[in-house]
Amino acid sequence: MGWCLYLLRDGLSLILIVGMLTVAGVVAAEDVEDPVSRLEREVAELKAAMEELRAEGMAEARLAEIERRLELLAVEVENLKIGEAAMTVSRDGEYSGLGPAASKVYAKEQGVSVGGYGEALLELFDDEREDGLPAEKTDRLDFLRAVLYFGYKFSDSWVFNSEIEYEHASTSNGGSVSVEFAYLDYLYRKQLNLRAGLVLLPMGWLNELHEPTVYLGAVRPRTERQIIPSTWRENGIGAYGALGGFNYRTYVVNGLDASGFSAAGLRGGRQKGAKAKAEDFAWVGRLDYTAVPGLTAGLAGYFGNSGQDLEDADGGSIPVGTSIFDLHLEYRYRGLELRGLWARAELDDVARLNEALGYEGIESVGETLEGGYLQAGYDVLAGRGKSSLTPYLRWEQLNTQQEVPEGWSANPANDVQVLTLGLAYQPIEQLIFKAEFQNIDNEAETGVDQFNLSMGYIF
Repeated sequence: MGWCLYLLRDGLSLILIVGMLTVAGVVAAEDVEDPVSRLEREVAELKAAMEELRAEGMAEARLAEIERRLELLAVEVENLKIGEAAMTVSRDGEYSGLGPAASKVYAKEQGVSVGGYGEALLELFDDEREDGLPAEKTDRLDFLRAVLYFGYKFSDSWVFNSEIEYEHASTSNGGSVSVEFAYLDYLYRKQLNLRAGLVLLPMGWLNELHEPTVYLGAVRPRTERQIIPSTWRENGIGAYGALGGFNYRTYVVNGLDASGFSAAGLRGGRQKGAKAKAEDFAWVGRLDYTAVPGLTAGLAGYFGNSGQDLEDADGGSIPVGTSIFDLHLEYRYRGLELRGLWARAELDDVARLNEALGYEGIESVGETLEGGYLQAGYDVLAGRGKSSLTPYLRWEQLNTQQEVPEGWSANPANDVQVLTLGLAYQPIEQLIFKAEFQNIDNEAETGVDQFNLSMGYIF
């Protein structure tokens, strides 16, 4: 115990201890029997030493930093137990909700951080729809996105982080350049941190965790594109942190713009931080239970008006109250990955909204939108090095017009079921290749099956 006290007084030595134990953790991934027990014992000794230093009156700020590093080391030990498949986000639990590349800036002592990711997608469509008529779809090969993260850590308390996305390779052919997020964090303590700027809304799985190496699938689930309109970002301010076994994020943001809603969903209502209408605001929050290693279970909600001063023919304001809920669950153990999501959106004033936008017949915006999916994958190479090979299956069902107002009718083509069978291969942690077949059905029998190939990278 004495040697622990001596070394903990020296910040450089502390860093050396943590570094040595992290290296030991890598070795332990290959031989988990003895080294894991040793790491657990050493973590316990260091925690005891820290308590003695607190009793001796060491500065609380320095003790908080030591405690934070010890928690990171404890996470490393747990990851060795459950397998590397569980490590899909930043290893610092205080910043859950960000992928490995997006959270790089938090690991720096100070200064500039650069990261990024990208993905390309080949889509091959069946020649026929499910009703036997010609599909009339053209195969596509698209460099979907190339993303750069730029961050700057001013101090232990102030951090800037941003994501710049180039979509579809060229702005001259349907592509675009966008700021996906750009915010300032004030890091107060584990339990409470503040964030302001252009923020990712903490709903679903992929709106925050959309780097290609951290989710299964060459294309993103429809529920997280049409009901939770990923990638969804708005200007706002809020807080996040960890309390006991729970992580939370909560923001006040500018509301959606209902003039962009359609029968296909809410995606067109995103304002993306660009001269956003701010007549209506919304609250969004998320709470996750993460105390059990490998398990994340939680819920998220969004509540606000989306009218943004939209008026009907008589000059009356149309509020378009908008509520979106989701329940999400994920469990990872060694090579196994199980994930589920259910989402539902409810809109008010839809009849008036349809009239204001000139929607008729089956063009109605949904009063209720509902969807979800269940997904399972298993890494057959788990525990055999850094490579992974994961067959996966996903069943998804959604309807963006589950309920429509009287006087309009639902388009059966918006009641969709998708079965995805795929294979993901990661030769190293930063690269991934995916191949999948999607059987796509809808109630109008106009679904078109497709085969997808993708590659992705992070750095």
